[in-house]
Amino acid sequence: MSTNNPYTNLPKNTFWRTGVANAAPDHLDGVYTKKWDISPEDTIASAGSCFAQHITRNLKARNFRFLDVEMAPPGLPDALKTKFGFDMYSARYGNIYTTRQLLQLALEAMGKFVPGERVWTKGERYFDALRPAIEPNGLNSEEEVLIHRQHHLQRVLQMLSTMDILVFTLGLTETWVHKTSQAVYPVAPGIIAGSYSPTCYEFKNLEFNEIYSDLIRFDELMTELRGGMPRIRYILTVSPVPLTATGSGRHVLQATIYSKAVLRAVAGQLANEFDFIDYFPSFEIIMNPAARSNFYDGNLRSIRRDAVDYVMSVFFDQHAPALLKSKPTTPAVPPAPIDERQLQEEEVQCEEAMIEGSKK
Repeated sequence: MSTNNPYTNLPKNTFWRTGVANAAPDHLDGVYTKKWDISPEDTIASAGSCFAQHITRNLKARNFRFLDVEMAPPGLPDALKTKFGFDMYSARYGNIYTTRQLLQLALEAMGKFVPGERVWTKGERYFDALRPAIEPNGLNSEEEVLIHRQHHLQRVLQMLSTMDILVFTLGLTETWVHKTSQAVYPVAPGIIAGSYSPTCYEFKNLEFNEIYSDLIRFDELMTELRGGMPRIRYILTVSPVPLTATGSGRHVLQATIYSKAVLRAVAGQLANEFDFIDYFPSFEIIMNPAARSNFYDGNLRSIRRDAVDYVMSVFFDQHAPALLKSKPTTPAVPPAPIDERQLQEEEVQCEEAMIEGSKK
């Protein structure tokens, strides 16, 4: 065999045997190299699916300039903040599972879109259909919901106008759509509130071109909104958390692989095309076959805390200038063991997980 070929002098991490099979899954050499620096002056916002809440927590703990435009009211106990949608992201929008949901929020905040059905009911309580888990007990009236939503949209517009970097975690391709207005929801009607009707709602599984176009359109909106300001930079990730359930009619494993493959392909395409978009491989790190699923809890869906900690260490090894390398003022991941039910309820809020509980 010739010793002169294109692979002869490549580094070890470019070969499966030395890069994966013989490498410790929590010590992957060269799995991520940043495209650009995050400076101490950069204001960072976050959004996305449930896994993105870990990124928010770690950015704050490491004293980055994290943007929070919708903070909890004074006196609200820490134990209730996540339950009511505070401290999860840069605004109180809850989980944004799809690119269509992100684009829709920006359009609504800029006054370019009005969802056709903004309020759901459950019993005598009223819920914001676009973020139904934010007020877990609902509100007293439709008017009160709309007042809260208008305040929220003002805060979102502030976030969009001032952020320098958006860290966005792509979570799902599947969504439920209001047929008349084409509004999309974070969870199907009837799971938290509202009532499902096939004449009013339809299932949609976003395709590559749609997801790609959503993110391009979002960036165009940001350029329009911000005028001559420096353009936003993006760090895209793909959530390694599998689907709780699928509305596609396929086996949930097949639906999960389809969803993650499409999202990963879009994120990679955008990162390849644009120098202001970077991709961070949290999905690959957790899904690494060498981990033999040990990065997951017993339900094979929730990510173990030590695995989250490792993913974050890979990110901050690249994105931590010397002045930010000091030890976090608060632990990024609580050290105490916790069972899976507590992990779901206390560490992250995830509306999608409620689907399983709704099955009769």
